[in-house]
Amino acid sequence: MNADVFVLILGMAAVTYIPRLVPVWLLSSRSLPPVVGRWLSFVPTAVLSALLMPALVLREEHFDITGNIYFWAALPSFAVAMLTRSFFGTVAAGMATVAAARYFGLA
Repeated sequence: MNADVFVLILGMAAVTYIPRLVPVWLLSSRSLPPVVGRWLSFVPTAVLSALLMPALVLREEHFDITGNIYFWAALPSFAVAMLTRSFFGTVAAGMATVAAARYFGLA
């Protein structure tokens, strides 16, 4: 292996892991204020929404929900998720909606 490649890999590992490890080391012996803990509890939902929303509402880089089956399948999936809090149920509802739409020629 070339030394430059090895140094590059070590550098990439450092910039990936150091920002993750430093907060853990600094905050491991402290407890966070309740308001910070509550704020941090919303981070996974916000990140997932930011990742999913473009796939649900954009088609060929333009806003389009009329022919986007994934957007329409997300609606009952979201309802099932809110009512049951079941990951399996949510995935099953989304898959069933997409399968039904394709079977009936809606997609």
